[in-house]
Amino acid sequence: MKTMSVGEFKAHFSQVLKEVEKGEKIGITFGRKKEVKAFLVPKEENKEPRKLGILEGQAGYFMNDNFKLTSEEEFGI
Repeated sequence: MKTMSVGEFKAHFSQVLKEVEKGEKIGITFGRKKEVKAFLVPKEENKEPRKLGILEGQAGYFMNDNFKLTSEEEFGI
């Protein structure tokens, strides 16, 4: 895994995204101690539906056909 400061990340944003596309994981550091505050990792393509974990086969969900959210509710505006 490669690390870089916020300043380096901002200056080389496009190149960093190309590296991540190729599978590189990058830690973003910040502050005097250069602590890693975030990770930039490649997107995983899910080919199988996500499972409910420990509740698999024991729980589920449904929504009524008339279920609607306002944009404020949906996006937390």
